[in-house]
Amino acid sequence: MIENTRLELLEIKCSHLERAVQELSDVVYRQQQQLERALLRNEALASQIEALETSAEAAGGPRTELPPHY
Repeated sequence: MIENTRLELLEIKCSHLERAVQELSDVVYRQQQQLERALLRNEALASQIEALETSAEAAGGPRTELPPHY
């Protein structure tokens, strides 16, 4: 009788742990998706900045130089 109760408690705990692991796995998956989107956005913004800098230099605009007092 006591063994059955212990076994049931262990099965319940195992079930809860399996659910928790699945929930954590889902969270990690969503975070990975968000990270991939953020990296793509970062690359796109870096490309835009580079294109703007190139066009500004070609047009004779101000460069990203330090002021003379440095």
